[in-house]
Amino acid sequence: MDESDNYLDDEFKAIAAELWSHNATWWQDGFTEGADPEYTEQILPILADLAASGTRILEIGSGEGQVLRYLEGRRSRERLVGIDPTPEQIERAVARGGPQFYLRSGADNLPFPDASFDTVIACLVFEHIDDLEAALAEVSRVLMDGGRFHFLLNHPLFQTPDSGWIDDQVFEEQYWRIGRYLQERHTVEEVEKDVFIPFVHRPLSKYLNCARGASLRLETMLEPAPPPGFLDLAPEYYQARFVPRLLVLEFSREPRSKDEVQAERATPQTP
Repeated sequence: MDESDNYLDDEFKAIAAELWSHNATWWQDGFTEGADPEYTEQILPILADLAASGTRILEIGSGEGQVLRYLEGRRSRERLVGIDPTPEQIERAVARGGPQFYLRSGADNLPFPDASFDTVIACLVFEHIDDLEAALAEVSRVLMDGGRFHFLLNHPLFQTPDSGWIDDQVFEEQYWRIGRYLQERHTVEEVEKDVFIPFVHRPLSKYLNCARGASLRLETMLEPAPPPGFLDLAPEYYQARFVPRLLVLEFSREPRSKDEVQAERATPQTP
């Protein structure tokens, strides 16, 4: 869909909630329990490495819980909590078991006291969140000073709406077309036949500047090549191995200033 006029803006949250509920089973069947090579070969190992020292971990947009189950399987943790706004995902996460604790919640109003976690994870989630500033402010609030935020995105440059492979029959070359990267917009995209998913596209600078404004300091940035299992699904696109689909950002929570501490003390805390 071409949303060049951004007419989805006012209705985006309601549309997104309905679509995620409708497509919950599609996600669970196609991307969890070993079904998706990008998760099994790349995303889960990257997160296990980044979060190796985390003991009190919150995952935002935890879906049916595969990331937290994977982390728990590598070592015991003091606390593993997942939040997701979609009830069908929470129900499946609980049914699949483990010591993790799941809550239904959005990212812009987390139901936890300040400085509750040493690690926060968001994996392919923020490109679907409407209020970026509020969500990042909440990440910062619930992180302990020095805590880590592991932030994985569909690469905002190469996964821009209207991007895709071009087979140029005139020049006999293959290349990746980039859409309107600088234009922030809400879209609903047909990612498979009859499967429509809501997205919010923003340039990378918007993510980085908002994170900086939330006292989150960039520590590491990774742009891994797609894993072999993904490339094997479409071997005719040889150039795909040179175009990153994933962007991995690791932030640290800067020490709280006196003003921040006073403001947090003055704000009622969720138990």
